Parts: sequence; C-alpha cells; structure tokens
Amino acid sequence: MSDRPDPVDVGMHYLAVGHGLRKVVDDTMTAGGLSLARTKVLEVLARRSPLQQSALADALGHAPRSVTQSVEALEREGLIERTPSAEDRRSKLVTLTAEGANALAAGTSAGEDVLREIFGGLPDGELALLDKLLDAIDNAMSASRGKPNGQGAQGTGQHALP
Repeated sequence: MSDRPDPVDVGMHYLAVGHGLRKVVDDTMTAGGLSLARTKVLEVLARRSPLQQSALADALGHAPRSVTQSVEALEREGLIERTPSAEDRRSKLVTLTAEGANALAAGTSAGEDVLREIFGGLPDGELALLDKLLDAIDNAMSASRGKPNGQGAQGTGQHALP
C-alpha cells in the first residue's frame, strides 16, 4: 500500500479550503460594504472604463444579462454610471465613478487585510512552498486543458483577489 495520498481526496480538500477561504474573504469585504463579486466588476472598470456592458460581461466571463443586475445595483449606489454609446445608442457604456473608485479601494483593502492575516501566519518557507504548489496546480490545470496559464502572474505576487 502506498503512502501517496489519493489525488481526488487532496483535490476535494483543496476545493473545500478554497471555498471556505473565498467565503471568509467575501464576508469580510461585504461587511465593509462591497462583496467580492461586486469588487470584480469595479476592478474591471478601473482598468478598462468606459466599457460597453457586453464587453464588461465578457471580461468577467459572464453572459451579458447575468451582469445586468449587478450593474443596475452598482449604478443605484452611485459606484458606476451608464451612458448611451455615441456609436450605438442602444448600447450602454459603463464607467467607474469617483465614489466607485473609493469603494473599490476600501473593498480591496479589506480583502487584502484578511488574506494577509490568514496567510501571514504561515512561516516563510511554508508560504513560499504554497505559492510554488499553487503554480504547479495552475500549470497542471492549464496543461490538461491545453490553455495558457490563468492570469500569467504566477510566482510574482501580482495575483488579483479570487
């Protein structure tokens, strides 16, 4: 009998821990006023604003209609604004507002703080090993799908919030 752990068991453990981590980050960010999902919308707009709503959905990897509720809610709160496109009046351009940029900064800070608290407690060697293992998992995932690596920032400390 092998001492090697079952890859399925390890994978399921990883998924459970990842789900729990995502929930802790989201709960912390939501307590500060901006959920992780809403932060992602604002992050895209901070980098690429103004965007057509359909392009925003593409950047998030969602169907255009699935982004509509988030966009409407963010607009009601003054975090983004929508204006008709000059090229196509039927299309809306979505732009991050100054209030949205402030909310994004606060939400990102809250998420980073909780990640720093959780991962900062690991000894340096274990943290470096974890980063290396995550890169290996990302590379194995990419190889199994024949696609380039996720964000292209592996091992650089330049990872966005999940």
